[in-house]
Parts: sequence; structure tokens; C-alpha cells
Amino acid sequence: MIFTVRLFPEITLKSKPVRQRWTRQLTENLRLLGRRIHEECKVIQDWDRLEVRVPNASPEDEELFVDLLGRVPGIANFSLVRAHPFETVHDIYERTYEACASELAGKTFCVRAKRTGEHSFTSIEVERYVGGGLNQNTEAAGVKLKGADVTVNIEIKGELCYIVEQKYPGLGGFPLGTQEHVLSLVSGGFDSTVASYMMMRRGLRTHYCFFNLGGKAHEFGVKEIAFYLWNRYAASHRVKFFTVPFEPVVAEILEKIGPANMGVVLKRMMLRAADRIAERGEIQAMVTGEAIAQVSSQTIPNLAAIDEVCERLVLRPLIVTHKPDIIRLSREIGAEDFSANIPEYCGVISVKPSSKVNRKKLLAQEADFDMQILEDAIASTRMQPIDAVMEDLQQTEYQVEEVAEPQAKDAIIDIRHPTEAENKALQTASEVLVIPFYRLSSAFPKLDPARRYLLYCDRGVMSNLHAAHLQDAGLRNVAVYRPAK
Repeated sequence: MIFTVRLFPEITLKSKPVRQRWTRQLTENLRLLGRRIHEECKVIQDWDRLEVRVPNASPEDEELFVDLLGRVPGIANFSLVRAHPFETVHDIYERTYEACASELAGKTFCVRAKRTGEHSFTSIEVERYVGGGLNQNTEAAGVKLKGADVTVNIEIKGELCYIVEQKYPGLGGFPLGTQEHVLSLVSGGFDSTVASYMMMRRGLRTHYCFFNLGGKAHEFGVKEIAFYLWNRYAASHRVKFFTVPFEPVVAEILEKIGPANMGVVLKRMMLRAADRIAERGEIQAMVTGEAIAQVSSQTIPNLAAIDEVCERLVLRPLIVTHKPDIIRLSREIGAEDFSANIPEYCGVISVKPSSKVNRKKLLAQEADFDMQILEDAIASTRMQPIDAVMEDLQQTEYQVEEVAEPQAKDAIIDIRHPTEAENKALQTASEVLVIPFYRLSSAFPKLDPARRYLLYCDRGVMSNLHAAHLQDAGLRNVAVYRPAK
């Protein structure tokens, strides 16, 4: 199995040293991620493309690599290529017909051939022969040498011809690791989630800073989203997840700050804390999901008042993005349902917000704020590697019954994200229901109470957590499915 990978166009416009360095980084990223799927995966670097080669690949491997290449930053597009032995030009035509005939119906096309080695024919002869055969024996709209709807690419090397079977869009952007580190302030909502994704797509190593306003349930929900984003779009590089206990800070704001200034002061306190955390980690910039005038604290005067408390650059990739567009992008990256189930805890303190705070009153009220509370919150910040953020869910209080062999009446609920469940389907003789974890709380009470349901995820962490949550809600017909390996 071979994939040809084309670089994002902005990479090709860079100077030769930069282009070589960034291409090398993308090559390393693909090698690391590809070998997690298939240990014999090889990535070959060329000037204008990469080749991903996987020997003895199964159909399941092919699906996993298509999914992988579609979500690695730095790739404009990629194509699945098959290698076929041949003896004559007619053999090349037949292999091309098998691969491309269905795609040509109603479309104009042209054939482009490249040839390496000694052969009794030229590249132009291959193009004419294959093009003529496809024109006569398919439902194509005809040959068009310039501006064709479909370009049929054939590459001939020695005794093998390589034919592109299917082309896929890539994620675009820059390879992860080519840019600096940033610290993204995440709440789990649409805005901060999409903002974090946009930074990763641009090649920045994105760490997460979460201000906990809603207890363990809030923290676990945000960790689920952060882990999903990293695991899907940035798993070639490890990053950190910081949790700052901010409930005492909110309590002090409610007591000392007037209603008009509460939202702005909360953001100022968050940036103060994030600035200190970033300084310790030698991170040069912070990221937020703010957009102009989306809420009262996100006007130009208020954003200026917020930014003045920190020394580092604050990046706002969504600053002029409309909310429907943010939600649409959240849907495209598979995060919409995550964010839709995260409560907006920040909203509870903005009672009568001002879109243009009085700076004199703001500073006077903030002077009464007990800054030691903020210092205590910063000192209590917990740091975890992103690939370990879910491990703390495996505490005794969350352990429920685990079942290796389901009984006849048991049903298994696959709670993984739909993309993960589709790419790696659960193999079992038992009945399987696919209900993503973010829909469990609403869907589970509607199931047959006389049956037992076994929750399943790859590592057992999320299934344990959500089974415990269901039991806490009084639902006892639930356990965890952990098949024997």
C-alpha cells in the first residue's frame, strides 16, 4: 500500500532551508504516527511530496491510514496508489480502467504518464493508448488536455506501473513542531476548542490551561475534549494540561466586584494566572477563543482592559469569526457534541455586564480583591502530560464491575467517539449499541431497564467513569466490558 502526500502550498513557497526543515518535520511526524498503526510503515521524503509505504497492509490498515493522513497538519492532499506488474502497454490500460472507469462518467479527462527505466514505449505513447481506451470504453465526456475534470496519473518504474486509485483532501496548515509553543485557555465550549484546533493546524504545539469553575464533572468534561483534540490532530508531540482551581477566585469576585465589571475581572484574573504558568513553562504566547462583540467582555475596550494585566502575547484566532461558523468548524473536527454538553460556567457571574468598563472603577474595585486567593490558585495548579489526563479517572470511587464475557441477555454500548468506533469496529457476538459517551446521560434512561448494559471503550477509562456516573444517578443495570486480550 502506497500513499503519495502533497505538501500544503504555503510550505512550498518557503526558502529552501525552511522548506527542507519543515518537510523533514512532517516526515518525522508521519513516521511516528504511522508506526503506531503498522510497525513496518516507511515514509520517503522527496522535494515536492512524501511517500508513505506500508507492506502487507490489510483493508483495516488502509482505512486507518486514510483517516490518519486526513488529520495530520501540513498535508494539502494525498492519494492512494496501487503498484501493478505489467508486460505491455495494454496491461497498463487494463489496470487503469479498473481503477478509474467509474470516476470518469460524465467528466472530461486527460492522462499524464511519467516513466523511469528502459521500455519499448514512450510516456506519450502510454498517454495516447490509455486515454484512447478510456475514451472509447467508459462513459467519460471526452478527452480534454487542458482544464480537464479528472487527471489520470500513471507512474512507470521498471516493471511496475503505479496508478492513483483515489485522492483525498488533507488538513492543510504547517507540520506540528515547526512553530513555537502556545498555552490555550480552554473551557470546553465551542470557541476555545476551535481556537485550540486552529493553532495546532498551523503547526503550534498547543498546551492547555483549564480554570475549574464547576468541580470534577467540569474538569473531566474539558479533559475529554482536550484529549480528543490532541489525540486526533496533534499526537505526534506531547503537550501539557494545566488545571487551576478557580472557584475561590470566583467567590472573591462575587463578593468584591460590581456586576458591570465581573466578566472583565474574571478574564483579567485568568490571564494573570495563565501568564505566570506560561512564564514557568517558557511559553511565549497564550490563546483564547474570544470573538469581537460575542459577549460583553469581548468588545475592544474590554479586551484592551483584559490584556493589560499580562506580559505575553494573547492570540485570538476567532476574533472576527461568526458563531455559526465556529459551530460548523467544531462539527467538522468532531468536537461539536463534546462542547454542546459542557455547561457555560463563566456565564453565572455576568449579571449586569458592561460592554465598556469604567477603567477607574474597575481598578478601584480590583484594589479590594484579595490577591492572595489568586496566588493560592496558581500555587495549587496541577500539571499533567496530555496523554495521562484521563488516568486520574481510574480512582477507586469510579471503579465498577468489569465483565470479560457478556451473558446472553447483555448488550454492549460502544461509547467511543463515532469516528473511532467506525474506524475500529468492536468485534463481538453480542448485541452492540453505538452511543457516544456525550449522549449517554440522555439515552441510557430510555433503554430497557430489565437488561444489563456493558459500556466499552479502548482503555476502559471512559467506560468506568461514565458507568460510575450512571450508577450515581440511580441506574444499576450498567457495568464495564473489558474483553480478555
